[in-house]
Amino acid sequence: MEVNFKVWLEEGGEPLLSFGKYLLLKEVEKTGSIKRASQKLGIPYKKAHIYLKLLEERLGKPLLKRERGRGTTLTEEGKRILSLYGEIFEDFQKLAEKWNERLKRSE
Repeated sequence: MEVNFKVWLEEGGEPLLSFGKYLLLKEVEKTGSIKRASQKLGIPYKKAHIYLKLLEERLGKPLLKRERGRGTTLTEEGKRILSLYGEIFEDFQKLAEKWNERLKRSE
């Protein structure tokens, strides 16, 4: 037996940011490109672009700053939401690891 979990953020009861979208944002931050990020994650560029656009629309704030010829960077809000999700995910991961250790000992 093992503890597992999924974490996503919601806004008004609607899904906002899931682990996959978190990875996409993180990869955009790292590569400076939606295209390279989508290629690295094996997501079609169009789908990645739509995900990010919907995320910005639902939040009502830009998460990405697109500069032609210079790439894409995260706005302060983009960095904040990326950091927030990362911290929440890490807390859940630590809790799952703790419970998995406890379950192993009880077998």
